[in-house]
Amino acid sequence: MNPEILRMIAKQQVQDAQVRANRRRTARALRFGRRHAVGIDDFAVPPIPDYVDGSFRTDQVATEAPVARTAA
Repeated sequence: MNPEILRMIAKQQVQDAQVRANRRRTARALRFGRRHAVGIDDFAVPPIPDYVDGSFRTDQVATEAPVARTAA
């Protein structure tokens, strides 16, 4: 077989092995993290502003139906 083709096949096999090893390492780290997790419930999602200036919608604006606009 052509040596260049053999090199390409070997390179592909090495890359596949590295991907499998990385996935195993990631899975192992996730399992370890779940087992040794402390204070998971401490995370709170911060409120996300509705507008660019950082302000939030008021209840009155949020309950109003949007106005349908038509092309004139």
